[in-house]
Parts: sequence; structure tokens; C-alpha cells
Amino acid sequence: MPFSLSKERKMAEINERASTSLECPPTPAPPMVSEEMKRLSATMHEKVSAYIQGQIEGTIDDYKLLEDMNKTSAQRYADMKQVTKRVSDKIQELNKKYEGIQPYLDQIDEIDQATKRLEEATAVLDSYVAGLETRFRSLQQ
Repeated sequence: MPFSLSKERKMAEINERASTSLECPPTPAPPMVSEEMKRLSATMHEKVSAYIQGQIEGTIDDYKLLEDMNKTSAQRYADMKQVTKRVSDKIQELNKKYEGIQPYLDQIDEIDQATKRLEEATAVLDSYVAGLETRFRSLQQ
């Protein structure tokens, strides 16, 4: 039984400790904020505010630049569209003129072919005449 008696004693000590109320320290009073802290806080607030404002203004400037670039690009594309339209109109006009003179060009090609055939015939005749002259001279002697 001595074992259970010591066990009871330990339990009694634990209960005694638990039942005694511990005094909790009072909640500390909020720290006093000095004027220096207030000034530093205000300065930090101003500087952070200025930094954020600068970041926002930088972003706004970037977007304005992008907007200007987009407007300039759009204007250039509009100008290029007008130039392309004029070039296209001129090409269509030239194609119509080409179709109008195509029969004359075909005639020129035919005349050119006929001229080449005539030159070939002239060359053959020239060599034949040269041969005849040579025979005629040989007969005259």
C-alpha cells in the first residue's frame, strides 16, 4: 500500500498547485508614441505615397506612349492602304491599256518573224547571186 499512498500524495500536490490562482499581470498600457515617431511615420507615409504615385505615373506614361504608337501605326497602315489602292488602280489601268495594244504587239511580233524569214531568204539569195557572179566571171574569161 505504500505505493498507492505516495501516488495519492502526488495527486494532492498537483491539485493544490492547480487550485491556487496565479495572478496574471495586468495588460500593459499602450506605449506612448513620441513626437519623433509621429514625424518619422508621417515622413515614411509621404515617401511611400510619392513612390507609389511615381510608379503609377510611370505606368500611365507607358500606356500613353503605347496609345500614341498604336495611333501612329494605324495612321501609317491607313496611308499604306491608300497608296496600295492607287497602285492597284494604276495597274488595272495599265492592264486595260496593254489589252488595247495587244493586237498591235501581236502584229509587231508577226512582222518581226516575217522580217527574220526575209533576212534568211535574202542571205540565201545573196549567196546564190555571189555564186552566179563567180560563174559568170569564169565564163567571161
